[in-house]
Amino acid sequence: MISALGLLVGLALGLTGGGGSVIAVPLLVYVVGVPVHAAIAISLATVAVTSLFGVGEGLGRDVVDVRAGLVVAAAGVVTAPLGVYAGKFVADAWLLGAFSVLTLLVALQMGRTALRTPDHTRAVRGALSAESDSAPLSDETGTADRSVSPPIRMAVLIAIGAGVGLVSGFFGVGGGFLIVPSLVRFARLGMHRAVGTSLLVIGCTGLSGLGTSIVAGQAIDFSVLSLFLGGGIIGMWVGRQMARRLAGATLQLLFAIALVAMAAAILVAHVHGALA
Repeated sequence: MISALGLLVGLALGLTGGGGSVIAVPLLVYVVGVPVHAAIAISLATVAVTSLFGVGEGLGRDVVDVRAGLVVAAAGVVTAPLGVYAGKFVADAWLLGAFSVLTLLVALQMGRTALRTPDHTRAVRGALSAESDSAPLSDETGTADRSVSPPIRMAVLIAIGAGVGLVSGFFGVGGGFLIVPSLVRFARLGMHRAVGTSLLVIGCTGLSGLGTSIVAGQAIDFSVLSLFLGGGIIGMWVGRQMARRLAGATLQLLFAIALVAMAAAILVAHVHGALA
C-alpha cells in the first residue's frame, strides 16, 4: 500500500509538473499513520529524489536552465533548514490546518492556470523540448515583460528561492507552484524550460530540508521511506510518459478540484481534532 501511495504522488508530479507533492504529507499522515513531522521528512525525500530524476530527463531534452535554477536553488538551500526548524515549534494540529490552506492556494493557482492559460498546462509533455518555447519571456497575457532590470530580476529570483525554501522545509512540499511562474516572469524562460528548471530547484531544496531533519534528530521509518520513495520514482517515470498524451488543462483542473476536496477534508479533521 505504501508503494502504491508513493506511485500516486509520482504520477501526480509527472502529469501536472507541479503541485503533486502537496498530496504526499496528507497521504502519509491520514492513510499510513505516519506522525506529521516524520511525514514531512519523508515527503521531502520523495519530492527531492523524484524531481532530480526528472532533471536528468530534462537535461537530455535541453529544458533545464542550470544557471537560473542554481540561483533560485542556492537561496532555497539556505532557508529550507529554517523552515524545518520553524515547523518543530508548531503543534501537529495547527501544522495540518496551515497545510490545508496551502493546499487550497495550490489548487487555486492550478485552476487559474488551467482556465486562463491552458497552453501552459501542456508544458510537462515528455515529447516537448526547448524548441517548443517561445523565445522571449511571456507573462500570462502572452506579452514580453521587459520592464524589470536584470539586477532586480536577480534579486527577486533570490527572494523567491528563499521563500520556496521556507515553504518546502516547513510543509515538505516542492513549491513548484511558486517557482514556475517566477522563472517565467523574472528569469525570462518559456514555460517548458521553467517547468524543467523548477525540478532542479525542488530537488536541491528538498535535499537541504531532508538533511536538516536528519541532523535535527527527526525519527524516520526508513522502511516506509524506501517503499514510498520507490513508488514515487516509478510513478514519476510513468507520469512523464503518460503526460505526452494526457497533460493539459482538463487534467490540471480536475487535479485542482481534487486538491480543494483534500484541503476541505484536512480542515474538517483539524477542526474535529481541536474540538475533541
